[in-house]
Amino acid sequence: MTKEEMKTELNITREQMIQLLNEDLAGEYQAIIAYTVYSQVLKGAAYTDIARELEAHAGEELGHAIKIAKQIDYLGGMPGVIPKPVKTPKTQSRCCARIWRTNGQQWDVIASASAKPRRWGNLH
Repeated sequence: MTKEEMKTELNITREQMIQLLNEDLAGEYQAIIAYTVYSQVLKGAAYTDIARELEAHAGEELGHAIKIAKQIDYLGGMPGVIPKPVKTPKTQSRCCARIWRTNGQQWDVIASASAKPRRWGNLH
């Protein structure tokens, strides 16, 4: 593909770019919330490494959110403040399955979780 062809295919307005970036920002907020909550409610030896990994990922997602918000501001837009919805699973094993599907990556640490599901009371 030539530079000219790329320019024609990628023509979007500043407002469209801001809207797309705000959609990405809402996804980053969703990930921050999910990883933060999941990292704190996973209990037991089988989930220790997973919880630690999720806590680290929450911090990484915050870094992504800040970069996106800066870009939105640079383009003259207002960074959004509403995250995409976060679902709270009823069991720890469903939590790990949800993270696995949502993230799109197969983390070895999640694949190795073998504890039996434990209900989380009224968190659902």
